[in-house]
Amino acid sequence: MKPFILTMFRAILLLMVIALTSSAGFAQKNKRDSSTVASGKVREAEFYFTEGEKHFILENYTKALIYYQKSLEINPNNATVHYKIAQSLAQSDKQEDKLRASSGIEHALALEKKNKYFYLLAAEIYRDLAQFDKAAQIYESMFKEVPDSQEHLYELAAVYQYADQKEEAINVYTRAESFSGVNEISSLQKTRLYFELGRTEDAVREGEKLLNAFPDEEQFSVAVAELFSQYGLKEKAIAQLEKFIAENKPAASAQMLLAGLYRDTNQEDKARQLLIASFNDPDLELNSKLIVLGTYNTELSQAHAKRQTDPNKEKFALDLLTILEKYYPEQENVHILGGDLYLTLEQKAEAQKEYLAAVRYGATGFQVWQNLLYLDIQLEQYDNAIQHSEQAMEYHPNQAMVYYFNGLANLRKKNWRDAATSLEQAKKLGGSNAALVADINGMLGDAYNSLKDYEKSNRAYDEALAFNENNETVLNNYSFYLAVRKSELEKAEKMVSQLMKINSTNPTYLDTYAWVLFAREKYKDARKAIEKAINSGAASATHFEHYGDILFKLGEVDDAVKQWEKARSMLTTGTEVLNRKIANRKIYE
Repeated sequence: MKPFILTMFRAILLLMVIALTSSAGFAQKNKRDSSTVASGKVREAEFYFTEGEKHFILENYTKALIYYQKSLEINPNNATVHYKIAQSLAQSDKQEDKLRASSGIEHALALEKKNKYFYLLAAEIYRDLAQFDKAAQIYESMFKEVPDSQEHLYELAAVYQYADQKEEAINVYTRAESFSGVNEISSLQKTRLYFELGRTEDAVREGEKLLNAFPDEEQFSVAVAELFSQYGLKEKAIAQLEKFIAENKPAASAQMLLAGLYRDTNQEDKARQLLIASFNDPDLELNSKLIVLGTYNTELSQAHAKRQTDPNKEKFALDLLTILEKYYPEQENVHILGGDLYLTLEQKAEAQKEYLAAVRYGATGFQVWQNLLYLDIQLEQYDNAIQHSEQAMEYHPNQAMVYYFNGLANLRKKNWRDAATSLEQAKKLGGSNAALVADINGMLGDAYNSLKDYEKSNRAYDEALAFNENNETVLNNYSFYLAVRKSELEKAEKMVSQLMKINSTNPTYLDTYAWVLFAREKYKDARKAIEKAINSGAASATHFEHYGDILFKLGEVDDAVKQWEKARSMLTTGTEVLNRKIANRKIYE
């Protein structure tokens, strides 16, 4: 027989022993009332009960219930079977089953008043039914009927708290203390309840009672101070913690809380002294330190969002990060937070280093990879973005943004086919995010245009504009490429005209406008547009080359050559076409 099966049957035998003795058992019942239940019936009832226990252990409560009910039909006055039926029904989430469970446990208690477990199950059922008064009555009955059951007074107090009967809960906690003495549970709960009742002096007295009983317990001092602070007594919390720390060094947790309270009360210098000491304390858990530094990062992030800076706070936060990295150089969460902090401070290269370290030491979370990829793109490190996005795909193959960044990096590297493949996957995975899909469609339009797959390019651009008809980048690129291809020029002019209504000062957009007009053979209007672009002061070689082409079409060949020469002087490579134009004093269609 396999070990699991042996274990299961041992458990069943144990449960049977407990069950059969808890309410005098089947056999003893038979002895007392042999005229009612014959010996064969007893064995049959025992068999059904045993089968029910098997299924109960296997958590097949429906089958267990069937066998328990068969056992009950034979021996309806067995308290244990009523208890097991109630216990099985109580596993259900259905209200009707809970109500049936309450009926079953009441039958069990009527037959057996000394079994503590019957009362505990009954109380649990009534709590689940939100019948708190009934649950409280059950506990009180147990205390009367079952000796040494006062340990469950705390559960009774919790019931009163569920029922929002604060005074009753306080009274029960006080009763519990008469059996177990002053303790953390009762004192802290009473302190909280007194505060909620507006009885501040009683709350303070109760908290101080716990501190006096356990003057060396740091966790109690911290818990009481947190309650005092939560209910507006920050100065009292500070005084209490200062006293405890002075008498009980080291006290890392108390110091950390005190530092937070100093910050809450605008005592930043005191807070920083404590925090430096705490961060250098190896006994203080790392998570507490991360929470503190995370708080500073949040504050700095909020300030930056409002275009506000605090150089002193920024330096202090970085000092704390330096301490953490000194003691935890290979802890991924330290480097993740370091990346977040540097990202907040807009120190992109440093943020990138931190996220790379986090990945190196085991971080796999999507947010880390997304931030790293964002920084790769921002720093124009497209090869890194491609490499890192491919690594990220191994951990997050269903995240659209991983493919988005891969596609964007390949687009920047002019790897058009790879870009299109990744962007199509990003589009598929990001289908529920309409804005993201529109952005992807704009890039797909560029990629497919470069691949000379003009049908797909136009479709992608059209889908992007369907989401936002005023998308400046798409209006510019789409109309320019149509002009270059001399395709759908009327549509191109309509789009670029719309772009001019949105932004008529951008020199790139003006160049596109001029080039669409050039393709439409509207050379005079094209000249006005390109001259406006050049006069913006941000003209590129492309602007001067296009200016020369327009002048050539207007018959001003000498001036056209001058503009081509200006364009050539601004370039170090790619001047072959310009050289031909200048040498032959003409353009090439």
